Amino acid sequence: MVSLKEVVEFLDQELNTSGISDYPGAVNGLQLENGGEICRVVAAVDASLSVIQAAAAGGPGLLVVHHGIFWQGVQPVTGAYYRKLKIAMDAGLAIYSSHLPLDLHPEFGNNPLFAQAIGMKNIEPFLLHKGSPMGVRGNWQGSRKMLAQRLQDELGGPVHLCPGGQEEIASIGLITGGAGSEVAKVALTGVDTFITGEGPHWSYSLAEELGINLFYAGHYATETYGVKAISKRISGLFKLPWSFQDHPTGL
Repeated sequence: MVSLKEVVEFLDQELNTSGISDYPGAVNGLQLENGGEICRVVAAVDASLSVIQAAAAGGPGLLVVHHGIFWQGVQPVTGAYYRKLKIAMDAGLAIYSSHLPLDLHPEFGNNPLFAQAIGMKNIEPFLLHKGSPMGVRGNWQGSRKMLAQRLQDELGGPVHLCPGGQEEIASIGLITGGAGSEVAKVALTGVDTFITGEGPHWSYSLAEELGINLFYAGHYATETYGVKAISKRISGLFKLPWSFQDHPTGL
């Protein structure tokens, strides 16, 4: 058994949890404590009822997620929301959530890890928002068809392409999750291709008009990297077993 407080202190410091501005519903950090000790770590993208039910088995633990239990804002503790909290508390399952801090981290972040996985080079922070980079940019050599195949092989599923730009790709801006609405800002940076998870309907047409390639690679699929990486590090530092609770949404 390991002290929950020690693990949380490590996460808060390593991820700069209090120093990064985020969507209010993210509520980054420890969202639900337990009796004070954990014997395992479970990583997941979303703190959904299905995930919490599965993660609750196995004794007191820490569930590390990207989208936490307050994502929809203040709500009555009834129905599925009540069941999530009760199941977690009965099982001694603490919940720690990290959204933008885990997207941005240079070692454990969704953005840099995904960029490395698809072979981007000269990776650097990209597109500042309230003083923090929203994603990364870098170089990549090949055709749109080659990049589409690389993405599909890496993510294990289809990607959707808006072929608005040049066929041969040289530079990529990448923001995991649901950043398609940022396409105009991305186009202004001069990259020829933008990769994100998903976007609104109008982002496709706008990408065409702006002359930029836009790949929608899946919100869920592009955000599994961070929770896995930081949970693996917790496992190594504190000698705890860890696992990934996969619950894809297809979006």
